[in-house]
Amino acid sequence: MPDPRPCETHLDVFKFEHRMRHFKTALDSQRKVKIVAFGSSSTAGADNILPYPPRLEMLLRQRFYGRMIDVINRGIGGQEAPEELSRIESDVIAEAPVLTIWQVGTNAVYKNYNVDEVRAAITAGIDLLTRLPMDVVLMDAQYTEAIVGPPDKLKLANTIMSIISEIAIKKKVNLFRRFALMKRWVDDKIPLAELDDGAPEHLHTSEWATNCLTQALAGATIEAIEIEDV
Repeated sequence: MPDPRPCETHLDVFKFEHRMRHFKTALDSQRKVKIVAFGSSSTAGADNILPYPPRLEMLLRQRFYGRMIDVINRGIGGQEAPEELSRIESDVIAEAPVLTIWQVGTNAVYKNYNVDEVRAAITAGIDLLTRLPMDVVLMDAQYTEAIVGPPDKLKLANTIMSIISEIAIKKKVNLFRRFALMKRWVDDKIPLAELDDGAPEHLHTSEWATNCLTQALAGATIEAIEIEDV
């Protein structure tokens, strides 16, 4: 049986820009630390592959031994930022997390959402979250066949990823560039077909990709607790 493909997180390229002050303070002063993972099926889980929130919880608990770090999964499959905006109060703010990871963009491409509506919803949601004492990470879309295969989808995907990046820069929140990281893997000669779960839709990430993306997210998060602001 061949060895599993090694995971390359490229943290030298895909690291976060901003220090996680609130997460750092919580780790220093509390035993219980709460994170909310917010988004669609990439967060909720799909096709019998363990999604990133419980994987991230395990990695962070291993790294910060003695802290009870809970990653609360608030993903609902099929949603995009306009629907998610309506539940930020109940599903995120009410939980009072020290870190919120908002995964957006996938269904905007997959379901051909109106670009301006997506931009407005993400902007409004980030405005709500950044008024509160929490760190915020935006996570953009996955790079899989359903998202980048058809030329019209790839064009829309590039537009949506640019919008998410622009919002992250303007609002000074961290961006987990999942789309660019997975594209880097393909550029490094990992077949695109190996990055999805093999379901007919070719939409959701494979076991290997989900695991490696979570390692990258955990690594960027841990590093951002200590880095100085830029």
